[in-house]
Amino acid sequence: MENSDIPAGRPNEESGDAVPSRRKMLALGAVGVSAALTIRPAFAQTAVSVMNCQIPVPGPTGAGKYIDAAGKLVPPGTNGAFPGSARPFTGEEVKRAFRGQTLPGTTYSQSQAYLQYIRRLQAGQSGFTCFASITTPR
Repeated sequence: MENSDIPAGRPNEESGDAVPSRRKMLALGAVGVSAALTIRPAFAQTAVSVMNCQIPVPGPTGAGKYIDAAGKLVPPGTNGAFPGSARPFTGEEVKRAFRGQTLPGTTYSQSQAYLQYIRRLQAGQSGFTCFASITTPR
């Protein structure tokens, strides 16, 4: 151990202040940098996964049903209702649709019905976690 790693003199015992060694201070700094470098990629990865998550319309429990203008599941052939989407929508597609664009491969009315369905998703339903991720402010 080098003499520069040991603080000069004894800490002031009356005040209870301990003077940390240079080695301890460097170790604490290294831990802080390591934590920062670990957290930043995690945030970036979370943002990417949110944009690639999927929302099926309707979910597996509503397979074969149609979606009316209010976003409710109705029997096939219901007047003014739309068949479910052939593929799930990504978080990015849904986010853009909430900003005014239509969902890919849909008409304006169909997109609005699907968005109403997505807004009605609840915990436990397929696609809810993705929906919650894209609507939660950061």
